Amino acid sequence: MQTARRTGVDREPAWRSAALITGGFVALLWVLEIVDTASGHALDAYGVQPRTEDGLVGIALAPVLHFGFDHLVSNTVPVVVLGFLTLATGIARGLLATAIIWVVGGLGVWLVAQPSSNHAGASVLIFGWIVYLVVRGFLNRNSIEIFVGVGVFLVYSSVLLGVLPGTPGVSWQGHLFGAIGGFLAARLLTTRRRVAANDTYRPSY
Repeated sequence: MQTARRTGVDREPAWRSAALITGGFVALLWVLEIVDTASGHALDAYGVQPRTEDGLVGIALAPVLHFGFDHLVSNTVPVVVLGFLTLATGIARGLLATAIIWVVGGLGVWLVAQPSSNHAGASVLIFGWIVYLVVRGFLNRNSIEIFVGVGVFLVYSSVLLGVLPGTPGVSWQGHLFGAIGGFLAARLLTTRRRVAANDTYRPSY
């Protein structure tokens, strides 16, 4: 008779960890905006400022900074929903996908956006998460991920028009390169090829 041995520490469900991480990230956004407002918006200077040495700092900091509470409020619900969905099917993969979106989005804005502009906000992550969630299921051929991706597309498809220029004061470059980062993350982190590569013949006994 086979017996199972407990490890002594039960593994926390991924959805619970995803909720805690996403909630902590949103709390960080709000704390930073409170500090920014109290300091006379001193933190706004740390956004992405294209093709300047100081602006490189914004690649790391811009997604957690916002230009006022209205800006933050408009991003909060999408961050909660999309951030949670990105992490819920795998914390490590979701965090790595977010890192790819973060870097590609910020670097793309720094290289391409208009000089003397300043870009900040979590929308670079939001657009990246949308594309990542829509694309990854089809690449992985995972029915649950496809279902999530279709749902995200139905809810947020109109938002993707934000990758196009036209609205004054909106960083369409951040939206565009965030979306590109999301697609790259889905391609780089696909699990289907790894499974196929490991699917070797193993006889049963």
